[in-house]
Amino acid sequence: MQLSSAIYKYLPWGAGSLATARWRWLARSSILAENSTMPNSVSNSAIIIRSLTTIEELEAVLRLEKEVWGFEDADVTPLTLAVAMKATGSIWLGAFKKDAMIGFAFAFPSLEEGKIGFHSHTLAVHPAFDNRGLGYQLKMAQRDRALARGIAEITWTFDPLRSRNAHLNFAKLGVISNSYRLDFYGAQTSSSLHTNGTDRLWVTWRLADSRVEERVKGRRRRSETLDALALLEPLVRFNGDGNPAEADLRQALSRQRIAIEIPGDIGQMESSDIGRARQWRLATRRAFTEALNAGFTVTEFCRSIRGQQGPGAYLLEKVNH
Repeated sequence: MQLSSAIYKYLPWGAGSLATARWRWLARSSILAENSTMPNSVSNSAIIIRSLTTIEELEAVLRLEKEVWGFEDADVTPLTLAVAMKATGSIWLGAFKKDAMIGFAFAFPSLEEGKIGFHSHTLAVHPAFDNRGLGYQLKMAQRDRALARGIAEITWTFDPLRSRNAHLNFAKLGVISNSYRLDFYGAQTSSSLHTNGTDRLWVTWRLADSRVEERVKGRRRRSETLDALALLEPLVRFNGDGNPAEADLRQALSRQRIAIEIPGDIGQMESSDIGRARQWRLATRRAFTEALNAGFTVTEFCRSIRGQQGPGAYLLEKVNH
């Protein structure tokens, strides 16, 4: 199949103020998950999450990759690969407002450490629909489809300096992590989000565990986690001038619990002071690497631990796997 990069250049309705206005109009909505009894016609105000079925829908995914992450063509998923992955059992989900794709999630079959599962490679939501819980709904739809196929685990990676993603993954979904991957995608990509390296936490979502069941039912552990964090001197701390302050590593590793703090908004820091953002990358890289190598597991994350504008903090524990 001969592909043209032209499919990546345009949003569903073109550029300019008309397209922007339509995104804003579409953003007023509720979210409905697809199920076998859902009627063919759904209220125009609803957002529907459903499996992708056509090449045209996969092309819409690739356009959304460019819009959300600012990728150059070389970093966009090849259409031929997307088609092949769909045909061989991958989970491709789209969130639609009327006929427009406004979000997607992609997971492919995995044999990590010999376990049959899925690896959730990408998830994106159009900026006009940000802060509406759509990412969470896409993850829940992934979970439903994996469990329906008898799969008990989904893995994925995320940047541990991104507070918002950490909150979704640990506080709302109940993942855990015992693996830190240095520059997982290389030193950088064409996305502006990757100018500070591509270090990642590799997380595991044990779909049927009681821990996950509690989180998806809305039973969060913020108060318990805050109590635990209050008793710890962080291995990396957000100090008064916004820089990372590192505590004694040997002393920290002798405990049963460790805290690692991160800035509340690393994206803003990367835009205004990339040197300071790089300090945070290196300090947290050392802390996570040493702690996980010593047998700790990342189990929780709390945002804004010292007031609304304060840093977030991870809780790491020595636990039995």
